[in-house]
Amino acid sequence: MPSQKDELAERRFAKLVDQVSAMMSASLKPEYRGFYGQLILSQETIAELGEPADVRRAARAAGRRLGWRVRTHATDDGTLFIIDDRDPPPEVRELAGRRSAEAVSVVIASGRAEARMRRTSASGTLPSGPRGTGEDL
Repeated sequence: MPSQKDELAERRFAKLVDQVSAMMSASLKPEYRGFYGQLILSQETIAELGEPADVRRAARAAGRRLGWRVRTHATDDGTLFIIDDRDPPPEVRELAGRRSAEAVSVVIASGRAEARMRRTSASGTLPSGPRGTGEDL
């Protein structure tokens, strides 16, 4: 009987590795040629997959299958981060750097526009009197 239990556990684990591997592959951006992989699993998703320790172990096995150097991190709220920690080739690193800079630029521009809108709405409407004195004509 113990061999049947072991075989069943091995099959369950292999299925878990397949599931996690599919999620890890789906998280990849083709333009990064397999690098910069990351997968964030919520506590609910982990509960659906199985025990957290088994999910982490499956992520490491799936990472080996995908050629990743896997690093996992579990947060206090149960979120699990699975990250490919390999050094990408220079052209992929440069592309990712440009994309990151563009994303940061969009966030900064959006923040500035929002701050401008707040200042405008906080100061009221446009001046109504001559030369902006606020007096009516």
